[in-house]
Amino acid sequence: MKNNVEIFKTVEQVDFEKGLPVEFTDYATETVELLKKDQLKITAAESLTAGLFQATIAEVPGASKVFDGGFVTYADKVKVDLLGMDPELIEQNTVVSAPVAQAMAKLSAKKLSADIGVGFTGVAGPDPLEGNPVGTVFIGASNHKNNEDIVKEFHFSGSRQAIRLKSVLCGFALVQEII
Repeated sequence: MKNNVEIFKTVEQVDFEKGLPVEFTDYATETVELLKKDQLKITAAESLTAGLFQATIAEVPGASKVFDGGFVTYADKVKVDLLGMDPELIEQNTVVSAPVAQAMAKLSAKKLSADIGVGFTGVAGPDPLEGNPVGTVFIGASNHKNNEDIVKEFHFSGSRQAIRLKSVLCGFALVQEII
């Protein structure tokens, strides 16, 4: 298992244009195994990653022991309607912000009675959004069992797909950090 500092550093330096670097291909499996060991359920609310994090979990054999489902909340209205997010939170902070990522994590876990919630919001490109440059990403993770919350800001480079892959990998790193 890799430490988070190494992962975050690698994500900034390695080219993800050809997909996930080989040294991280087992990271989702490692995370699912940790969740199984601790008997924790996980969910997510994804915007820029559009379900890629949850799809990556579902690729792991036995994922159904830790994953029941989640949300793709690409539009602000969907965040409000499906998650119950306060629209003023988005208005006050913009949708690409730490408070919104954290709320997505907490609200998704609450809606599905999961132990761990992860929220992804950001700008995959090709254009900036609400004053945020392409590659700006906020990921929140919330552990309802130990009341630990974390949110991190990232500034990734690369194509839309590379930014999305980097986000997913960092999402797994944050989950490992809070379990």
